[in-house]
Amino acid sequence: MTDSTDLGPEDRKIVTLARSVRARNGVPEGAAVRDETGRTYAAGTVALDSLKLSALQTAVAMAVAGGATSLEAAAIVSSAEAPSAEDRAAVRDLGGPDTPVLLAGPDGTLRTTVAAG
Repeated sequence: MTDSTDLGPEDRKIVTLARSVRARNGVPEGAAVRDETGRTYAAGTVALDSLKLSALQTAVAMAVAGGATSLEAAAIVSSAEAPSAEDRAAVRDLGGPDTPVLLAGPDGTLRTTVAAG
C-alpha cells in the first residue's frame, strides 16, 4: 500500500475531497475528478429508486455538466478492492485510456492506481 502523502498535491487533493464526500454524506463511496483546467468535482454514490450511479460516475457526470472536455485524474475512496469496469469506462469516455484512476481505502491510504483504459 502507498501512503497518500506519496501522491502529488493535486492527486492528494482529489483523494481528500473524495474521502470528505464519503464521510459527510454517509455513502459507500466518495469520488472526485480533476478536469483539464484543474477544476475539481466531488460526489458520492447516488442510490435512488429511479437512478443508481457510483460515486465516480456521478463525479464524471458533474464534470461534463460543468463543461469539462477532458480529465487529468480521478479518485475513488471505497472499501472495494479495485475500480469497477463501469467506473473506468466513465473516466475513459471523458479523459481517455491513460487517465489515472486512484483507489484509496476509507482511511485515505492509496491502494492502487490503474489506467482508465
